[in-house]
Amino acid sequence: MPNRFESKLAEHGLRLQRARLETLQINVGRQCNQACRHCHVDAAPWRTETIDEATARRVSAWITEHKPAIVDITGGAPELSPFFRPLVETARATGARVIDRNNLTILSESGHEDLPEFLARHQVEVIASLPCYSRENVNRQRGNGVFDKSIAGLKKLNALGYGASADLELHLVYNPLGPNLPGPQAELEADYKQVLKDEFDIVFNRLLTITNQPIARFAEDLRRQDRWDDYLDLLANAFNPATIDGLMCRNTLSVGYGGELYDCDFNQMLDLRMRNGKPLFLWDITPEDLPGLPIQTDFHCLACAAGAGSSCTGAVAG
Repeated sequence: MPNRFESKLAEHGLRLQRARLETLQINVGRQCNQACRHCHVDAAPWRTETIDEATARRVSAWITEHKPAIVDITGGAPELSPFFRPLVETARATGARVIDRNNLTILSESGHEDLPEFLARHQVEVIASLPCYSRENVNRQRGNGVFDKSIAGLKKLNALGYGASADLELHLVYNPLGPNLPGPQAELEADYKQVLKDEFDIVFNRLLTITNQPIARFAEDLRRQDRWDDYLDLLANAFNPATIDGLMCRNTLSVGYGGELYDCDFNQMLDLRMRNGKPLFLWDITPEDLPGLPIQTDFHCLACAAGAGSSCTGAVAG
């Protein structure tokens, strides 16, 4: 089957290859306290895949030796891993900026009552899922009761200074409810800030808009609704060449819970592993090996390059 993303690159005379490493993104496992319909990781409470102690130690040793500028920890709910906090502490000790991909409801789970204080003490940047400021829409996408737990989690973070202190950044993530592109990031951010402040007295730094990836549960929904082809056509027709330089795969390494290497978290979910004659693990490479390497792509990459673009840090083009 033709690679529609590569065809789009060729139409515009573009190539996608790696630049200097900035972010080491570690997916510590698939276990989560939620099972969201849009989740590209297919995470859920019944998933058991998780990083083990030996792998966590090897990842920590790599971080200590190579000192990436940013360490981005994700899951599942990454905080469920017993190695989440040691990884945070190791990365912060090197001077790295550390990001926690937080679903907010984890802050209400038994055994995690001190999590907000831990994050604040280590000045961990929180990127939190809140796909809408409407209770109905959030609960429809993420489960009954999730909106109220999310608001409670945001209040706990705000009480510690998140969203107001320069050292405690709090960003929210928006994704569309269905097979549509996100609206303009700046406009959505203004709406979020007004509603959350007026209705709940909640503040945050930035809103990040992310396009739904046509993989995992979202792909299942598209096929069940007979909207798969329409969605891929939407993404392809909205291809924006100005997004390519800002795509996260150019400066991010994605590490699986077994230490496997991928160009991005989405490739990880499709098992598109980085190779050099054989599949690579984190400890097989150094940051100096990466610039200029090609990036594996497939149809799903259209989502990252459509409209204003989509990355783990939100829109990538104006």
